Amino acid sequence: MGPDFFHRALRAIAILGAGLVAAPAMAEPSHGIAMYGDPALPPDFVSLPYANPDAPKGGRLVSGNVGSFDSLNPFVQKGEPPWQLRYLTHEALMGRSYDEPFSLYGLLAESVETGPDRKWVEFTLRDEATFSDGTPVTVEDVIWSYETIGTEGHGRYRGFWQKVEKIEATGPRSVRLNFNTEDRELALIAGLRPILKKAQWEGKEFSQAALADVPIGSAPYVVANYEVGRHVTLRRNPDYWGNDLPFRRGTNNFDEIRIEFYGDDAVMKEAFKAQAISYVRELNAERWATQYDFPAVQSGAVTLSEIPQGTPSGMTGFVFNTRRAPLDDWRVREALILAFNFEYINDTLTGGRQPRITSYFSGSELGMRDGPATGRVRELLEPYADTLLPGALEGYTVPQGDGTKRNRGNIRKAMDLLNEAGWTVENGELRNAEGEPLSLTVLLQQDGLLQQASTYMEIYAQALERLGIDLKIETTDPAQYNEREQNFDFDLTFFRRAFSLSPGNEQIYYWGAEYADIPGSRNVMGMKSPAAEAMIDTMLNATSREDFTAAVRALDRVLISGRYVIPIHAYAVGRIAHLSDLKYPADRLPVYGDGIWFLPEVWWSEASEQ
Repeated sequence: MGPDFFHRALRAIAILGAGLVAAPAMAEPSHGIAMYGDPALPPDFVSLPYANPDAPKGGRLVSGNVGSFDSLNPFVQKGEPPWQLRYLTHEALMGRSYDEPFSLYGLLAESVETGPDRKWVEFTLRDEATFSDGTPVTVEDVIWSYETIGTEGHGRYRGFWQKVEKIEATGPRSVRLNFNTEDRELALIAGLRPILKKAQWEGKEFSQAALADVPIGSAPYVVANYEVGRHVTLRRNPDYWGNDLPFRRGTNNFDEIRIEFYGDDAVMKEAFKAQAISYVRELNAERWATQYDFPAVQSGAVTLSEIPQGTPSGMTGFVFNTRRAPLDDWRVREALILAFNFEYINDTLTGGRQPRITSYFSGSELGMRDGPATGRVRELLEPYADTLLPGALEGYTVPQGDGTKRNRGNIRKAMDLLNEAGWTVENGELRNAEGEPLSLTVLLQQDGLLQQASTYMEIYAQALERLGIDLKIETTDPAQYNEREQNFDFDLTFFRRAFSLSPGNEQIYYWGAEYADIPGSRNVMGMKSPAAEAMIDTMLNATSREDFTAAVRALDRVLISGRYVIPIHAYAVGRIAHLSDLKYPADRLPVYGDGIWFLPEVWWSEASEQ
């Protein structure tokens, strides 16, 4: 499995490189589209390369979610829906292959066409495409979906709509979008917008949909029943229009997917041990190594699978809210990073099994290189030299401790930086020139993504106490946490951004100044960097491999030297504990490895063969 996976990863990266060198214009409708060059799969492909086209249909999968839900509409701002619905019950015009950096293939659309500069894109619908109620998907539905979701839908969809100059029907089954912005990625993003049924919403306010107003989709699964706070059950539509589509062959194999809700992660894990749910993902390598030897594993009823990842590390850690003083001072942020004794914490909590993230795109060809910026990367950054923080051009390395509990060397460096920033210790407390103490609050969510976050912060608080800094830990329920995070009511909080091999428009939402002060923005740290925005613009309009890769590496330097996040673990391997009758194509793993789409999309139940 290992050699095959890495050969596939190298092949996918080679495809990206070859495509970046030349980006020929699409002269006629095509079965697919890639960010650069042509998609890897031919028009007559049999199935996605990581799917088993002979996988049996049938069986039942039970997922576990922590928390609850009060909505079944994943496309509006109102309410909290189960996150799975967005991927299992609705489709877009195109579908993504996770074995390529960024390629789309026809789903509701049979073909896509775009101009040489990609200022427009046109899709032609499949004649056989229907919604789950059997009614056809029409151009009218497509236009309504783009307009409505783009203006009344969740904030994640609105940025794209602002870049659409015009959308219009160009034939009985074709629709064209013209863009008002130079951005090569928009043609692909357009293909990924969800398509809903217009007639369902006549006389109703889409943004204020009630719980019972489940949007009608065209995907393989439909909501069969639910009980608020307990479960949502999805059933595979036997009349699904795309059953024979090559893009769908070997995918969506379970007859039923039931999502059970639990009050906390510990209870959910116990439910899995009792085989009440079908699988769990484990993020902690130490727990994976030491706590997954329970009876069901020993008997063979449960299998432990590791799925290699071929994507950038992304960033996981604790983010600073730079809207608040003194966190707007990079010296204070650097001091706080120095005081975070990762080596000791990592050894204590994971047995040192998980490596640290070294930059936002580390572990991939897109990650910054060690040492000073050179060549095209330096050329891109130098016009912004006056706005860059120390290390962007010269080279920046995340501080490393000595592995001891006291971490003396880094604590001394931290104190020097704090003194330089105007903070001194008085009677055991760190105070500024006005005599105000340095007190910080870290906001955490109960049973958040990283379950040991509170322990991290408890150890960290002890280190900060040695500097005279008081760190308060506030843990809230998901609803309170979401409200406070959206209103930037924190000093530090847990942070995770996952990246693909084709970073694009999402980067401006993460780091763009125009989003820094908008409640609910994904620019959680509140950064405002002209250099970062210029690098993103270069990425989006690059027509050569050199420019694209250089721009991402330059952006990586701006982000990591900005000291916006205390980095923690890299997750280079997906760890899934699952019932042993659940299978996946282990001999054809995608370059993207494990993801929210991987299970259940290409898994199947061996019990259904019996």
